[in-house]
Amino acid sequence: MLQEESDLSLIIAQIVQKLKGSNLYSQLERQAWASLQRPEIKLESLKEDIKEFFKISGWEKKLQNAVYSELSVFPLPSHPAAPPEHLKEPLVYMRKAQGSWEKRILKSLNSMCTELSIPLARKRPVGEQKELLNKWNEMGTDEPDLSLFRPVYAPKDFLEVLINLRNPNYENGDSLSFRTHLGLIQVPLKVKDIPELKECFVELGLNIGQLGIDDSTQVPPELFENEHVRIGQKVLAQQDSAAAQQYIRQGSPTALRAELWALILNISSQPEDVLYYEQLKTNVIQHDLLVDSLIYKDVKLTASNDDYYFVFEDYLYQVLLCFSRDTSVLSHFAFNSASPPKSYIRGKLGLEEYAVFYPPNGKIAPLCFLYHEPSKLYQIFREMYVRFFFRLHSISSHPSGIVSLCLLFETLLQTYLPQLFYHLREIGAQPLRISFKWMVRAFSGYLATDQLLLLWDRILGYNSLEILAVLAAAVFAFRAVNLMEVTSLAAAEAVLADLSTLKVMPLLQIFLFATVT
Repeated sequence: MLQEESDLSLIIAQIVQKLKGSNLYSQLERQAWASLQRPEIKLESLKEDIKEFFKISGWEKKLQNAVYSELSVFPLPSHPAAPPEHLKEPLVYMRKAQGSWEKRILKSLNSMCTELSIPLARKRPVGEQKELLNKWNEMGTDEPDLSLFRPVYAPKDFLEVLINLRNPNYENGDSLSFRTHLGLIQVPLKVKDIPELKECFVELGLNIGQLGIDDSTQVPPELFENEHVRIGQKVLAQQDSAAAQQYIRQGSPTALRAELWALILNISSQPEDVLYYEQLKTNVIQHDLLVDSLIYKDVKLTASNDDYYFVFEDYLYQVLLCFSRDTSVLSHFAFNSASPPKSYIRGKLGLEEYAVFYPPNGKIAPLCFLYHEPSKLYQIFREMYVRFFFRLHSISSHPSGIVSLCLLFETLLQTYLPQLFYHLREIGAQPLRISFKWMVRAFSGYLATDQLLLLWDRILGYNSLEILAVLAAAVFAFRAVNLMEVTSLAAAEAVLADLSTLKVMPLLQIFLFATVT
């Protein structure tokens, strides 16, 4: 009990400290001073009167949303004497593996610099700055020669690193339960089984209304959709982040999604946020980085060839280029096993405000359907990245980390679809080799956009990426009959090549709530 109280006190102190450095804190301070002029504020009951003023004026709700937002990303309590690296990742072998992976990425970046005789970063000449500024809103029309630039790594390279992960505390001869796991991931992490997943995702149950199922043309809207929209409008009127997060577990109406996501992520788009985005844009205009060319190539290879996303190509360049300069993102690495592969503007080595880092692409394009103002789009993407998507690119033991997701996917298949799992394994088509790219990109580029947004509703609603592994297993279950007939990895990949016609919510419901356990 005392330990719990101590943990809580520590969390409160850290959140207070974080909020003291925020813009909200200075706004609350100004409002408190201004309220002293109001006739209802009495000296003898000053504290209670100011609290009542905050409640009536809506500032209390804004503070509650800010605290809720911090709690959503706060790491699990650890022992007070634990060193800082334990906050990043408690398992030593995971930290070592992540460190080795980072060195490999840096080596790739540095060798590319050496081969191409270009610096990691340089200041653009004035003429080049003006040219970039003029074409800022039409960068997609630019066709630089990127043939010599290669991607820093491919998903299959990252998968090989995860496959080779081992806990040194276990000998090969240990007859522990995880040794009966016949998948590619061979680390002893605790993952949920279907009964536990049912309990976690209870709102996805067969008897609960869902957008993605109950809003189909066959179901009269008055049975579910109309009422769900009405409740969503009420949630937005209340401006309550926690209520919005609970509500979105049943899916968000298209017309309300942009506002609901912003409310859950506690993004209000203040003038200073727009100014900050403009400062990042100025940094892009002034300095040319090696990662700029990698971002260009990444977007050209992905979004430019995508039927859904090619129209947003300019937005993708703008946001990703600004993201690579945003040093505020670095603060989230305090609670993450990763340390970002950074480079510094020439002559500014070691100064964090001049640091830049390489952001993996792939998650931003779907957001372009919701947000058309670049600064708002940028804020949403940044918050989604530091809350969720960074976990798909770093090695950790976190339940939403990519290692746990891979293990959860394989465990679900081996436990609940053993015939299919063993068949694919026997023909050399380990299921994870097919599904890994789906999970590492959170299904972006694989599902139809409306289905992807319904999936991401649930990521936000449950504050977890575990649903990605569940959906990957559900896809295999849905195509099980065809997969049982294949005789090679190539044939299995062909069966699962096109996911664009799949309906996400029926797949998840059937797999979770109609699977025999």
